[in-house]
Amino acid sequence: MKEYKVVVLGSGGVGKSALTVQFVTGTFIEKYDPTIEDFYRKEIEVDSCPSVLEILDTAGTEQFASMRDLYIKNGQGFILVYSLVNHQSFQDIRPMRDQIVRVKRFEKVPLILVGNKVDLESEREVSGSDGRALAQEWGCPFIETSAKSKGMVDELFAEIVRQMNYTVLPDERERCCTACSLQ
Repeated sequence: MKEYKVVVLGSGGVGKSALTVQFVTGTFIEKYDPTIEDFYRKEIEVDSCPSVLEILDTAGTEQFASMRDLYIKNGQGFILVYSLVNHQSFQDIRPMRDQIVRVKRFEKVPLILVGNKVDLESEREVSGSDGRALAQEWGCPFIETSAKSKGMVDELFAEIVRQMNYTVLPDERERCCTACSLQ
């Protein structure tokens, strides 16, 4: 069974932990408690290929930003999360993506751009078209999710596995999970 290291990045309060916990346990965390670093494991089957996700839920606060290089160095796939109801969080993800590219020294890294909190549509500050445009610029998938209603949460984690399966990084000899990608 192939293991994948996924890193969840974004500003504080955008729902990184809520998305991760919803995916792993099926429950929604109502109360915001700033994360320093949490680690989760979950078995998942994507396109008939069983896998284990090792998910690192990172700190969104700037005081822990120096730890990001290490997370990025060890990560294989990245979920960049912003809140649809906070335009500043959308601005904050650009330098995070730049940091991923700098640390990985490769432009095409397995990455998904995520607009979270779609259940708060009436408070939306970032349009879906803005998210799609940024994802297109970066050449990555874009998904809008709701950790609260579990909207698109499982699809998000399945898609990051697909991205890791079909992206060949320069320091890898072959694709991840080649046996599965031949099916």
